[in-house]
Amino acid sequence: MSASPTSRTPSAPTTPLTSPKTSRNDAERRGAVEAVGAATELLHAYDPHDTRFFASPTRTLLARGVRAEVPYGDAPLARRVAETLETQRRAGHPTPLVIGSVPFDRSAPAALAVPETVRTAPSPAADPLMALPAVPPPAAEWDVRPEPAPAGYAAAVAEAVRRMKDGEFGKVVLSRTLRLTSSRDLDLPALLDRLARRDPTGYTFAVPSGPGRTLLGASPELLVSKRGGRIVTNPLAGSTPRSADLAEDVRRAAALLESEKDLHEHAMVVDAIRDALAPYCRSLDVPERPTLVRTATMWHLSTTLRAEPADPSVSALELACALHPTPAVCGTPTDTARRVIGELEPFDRGAFTGMVGWGDADGDGEWVVTIRCAEAEPAARRLRLYAGAGVVEQSDPEAETAETGAKFRTFLQAVGVDQ
Repeated sequence: MSASPTSRTPSAPTTPLTSPKTSRNDAERRGAVEAVGAATELLHAYDPHDTRFFASPTRTLLARGVRAEVPYGDAPLARRVAETLETQRRAGHPTPLVIGSVPFDRSAPAALAVPETVRTAPSPAADPLMALPAVPPPAAEWDVRPEPAPAGYAAAVAEAVRRMKDGEFGKVVLSRTLRLTSSRDLDLPALLDRLARRDPTGYTFAVPSGPGRTLLGASPELLVSKRGGRIVTNPLAGSTPRSADLAEDVRRAAALLESEKDLHEHAMVVDAIRDALAPYCRSLDVPERPTLVRTATMWHLSTTLRAEPADPSVSALELACALHPTPAVCGTPTDTARRVIGELEPFDRGAFTGMVGWGDADGDGEWVVTIRCAEAEPAARRLRLYAGAGVVEQSDPEAETAETGAKFRTFLQAVGVDQ
């Protein structure tokens, strides 16, 4: 019942009444004001010596210190993480979470830790200050050494295509690296800042990957996220480089949507993710056709799958482990593709094409595919960049080599290497 002037007591405050719509608008304005500079502040607070940074389209996290590390062992990773978080909860930590990376080889140790403190902010995409230009990279001389050389990579692709035509397997993802050594000390906070501002709607991260090493990147690909009763996964497979010419850029995007080779590659990934995720879900929505996602350097075919968990207690990390590695970073059949990768790639992938992200004690979390990344060794002034391409029977070795070259551009431009 509405109050009239005569129904108020003399001492009652006269607060203006507002409609629900006005209240929502005020709250939205307050939220927008609070978002200005929030993500930027955490980005600028990143210190490679004692912090971990992760930003996504939903939030920005800056974790400081190490309260506990997830131990290496024979038990499944998701169980070891759950036990570590529960131990921290019993020790008085009200909202523990883990943050870090998991390597491509699931038998190798993960680099996951429970931080002492975590600061949060809205997504970088919600912060208008992210539109300001980053400080350009300083002038430096870089020694760039490919592994393997482009010709060697093209030969590996040709060998994979030959074996696929013989019926040995259906797809394999082959990658190559660039070893960059600088004449100057590496400025990792500035490098992270340039990566985040280049693609603020993507997933930007900087986490320790080993003694004296830091994993940095700007991935476009969500492996899986879980928030309460909502699961989302967004595989990307099938790519083409962007063009500085607008008309050519649009033509390339349209051609990718109609490419039989890329649509086939993409469908293989979506089918594999659907099959791996289905046992965990009460409902699962899979769009019939992919859409496009763009980064600063690439167009990708993209499908967003949404699901409800059959068991609400399943964690985001448990789901991520069930999906990893997807055919988007390994191939199919998985075991055969992994063996072929070991035969044709002359290096250990380490964290590349693993997963990086965070997960909390309630099972919520975000885990992204570790691509568009590099591992930094500041003491040696060295960066190791990674890029890969999905190889199917219709693949052209020269085109796949060019695709990996385009994917390197994200990092090369961030450090000021013109190649």
